[in-house]
Amino acid sequence: MATGTNIRTYFEGRWHDGDIAVMRAADHGMWLGSSVFDGARYVDGIVPDLDRHCARVNASAEALMVTPTVSAPEMEAIIREGLAAYPKGAAIYIRPMYWALDGGHLGVLPKEGATGFAICLEEIPMPPPGTTTTLCRTRFRRPVLEDAVVNAKAGCLYPNNARMLKEARDRGFGNALVADALGNVAETATANVFAVRDGEVFTPIANGTFLAGITRARHIDNMRQAGMVVHETVMSFDDFRAADEVFLSGNLTKVTPVSAFEDRQYQPGPVTERVRELYWDWAHSAGR
Repeated sequence: MATGTNIRTYFEGRWHDGDIAVMRAADHGMWLGSSVFDGARYVDGIVPDLDRHCARVNASAEALMVTPTVSAPEMEAIIREGLAAYPKGAAIYIRPMYWALDGGHLGVLPKEGATGFAICLEEIPMPPPGTTTTLCRTRFRRPVLEDAVVNAKAGCLYPNNARMLKEARDRGFGNALVADALGNVAETATANVFAVRDGEVFTPIANGTFLAGITRARHIDNMRQAGMVVHETVMSFDDFRAADEVFLSGNLTKVTPVSAFEDRQYQPGPVTERVRELYWDWAHSAGR
């Protein structure tokens, strides 16, 4: 079932209207999970950091030993062609995807050069103003590189995230604040996370257990250029309990204020709002 509406799909060299079938039962990606994707956003006629998202899906494919077949500039041009069918005011989620078609050694290793590629465009509105979420802890943790392909945006990683979200939902929360293998905070089940204390911003340092997002990097750069103090550091759950503000960073929603971490309550604050303003000021000024 699709997440959004008004879907367009790029497959086998052309755009199709609708959510068409792209994978076969015997494809390696179907039965062995060798699929990767990325997500960009089209909002108000702009596509912030599209070049970085296209480059990252190729890097993710290589991490899974799947051969990328479309260069990042070519992919960007295809996506912009597909977006031309939507009105400027539409909010579109852009998802380029690769998966292995055939298996090589013992059927498990993806066969070099045998790659499926598709792009899915879905209309998904941006969250309305005032939207917040809540967090709780989870017994599930982020894996390390020795256990899983954490250096890729890979579909096979998401069942673990789904377990985190199921646990959070069952407890009445919107998302889960997740630890790495050492028990330090890594991110949430679906997004990177920031905390604010005494006007300074803190975020878990990228340590190879989670994908340090493109939007996360953009926020950090925007804040530092605006003279704000940002720390990338090891963080504990107590650091979040002591925070004045907490917000999430992800491509789908850009900035999501957190109103509670378990029994700790927050008010969406001025730093979170400033981060949102800086992002959209940058995006519109860049004209991307």
